[in-house]
Amino acid sequence: MILENLIEKTSDESLSGFVRNYVDYNLWTNLALVNWLSSKPVPLLEKEVISSFPSISLTLQHMWQMQDYWFALITKKHKEKAVNALSVSKVMSGILAQSAQIADAVSVMSAAELYEEVTIDQPWFTCAFAVSEYLIQLVNHNTFHRGQIITMGRQLGFTDLPITDYHYYNIMGK
Repeated sequence: MILENLIEKTSDESLSGFVRNYVDYNLWTNLALVNWLSSKPVPLLEKEVISSFPSISLTLQHMWQMQDYWFALITKKHKEKAVNALSVSKVMSGILAQSAQIADAVSVMSAAELYEEVTIDQPWFTCAFAVSEYLIQLVNHNTFHRGQIITMGRQLGFTDLPITDYHYYNIMGK
């Protein structure tokens, strides 16, 4: 796998620094998204639009559930999180609290812990990758859905879109 080759060629310090920066970016950009969405009327966040999930609210629920899924597998503390019955504001607060928890946890992980291989055995797939790769997956998954939320917001007439780009974070967000 290309990433495995990249990780082998990457020093422990630079891998740790990259992963820490990436999960910090996840927190920063989720905060930007939540701050933006918090200024919008809840009925619009729950309004049906064309996307992979039928509303911004349902997309946020999915983001929180999947962020929880990946982080729980990495930390070996998996439990189902029921977020479907929660209000949009509680889901947004939950995403932020969990993003901060992830950033805090990763900030103290050693390079050995980031290299540790974790096996996931699910009915639909089995895989074994380094913790760092699952963390990258966690952030990339959120990035994918943040982009969808921005597009959904445009469909709803929102014009004050936040900048959630990783490059922007590295230049302006830190």
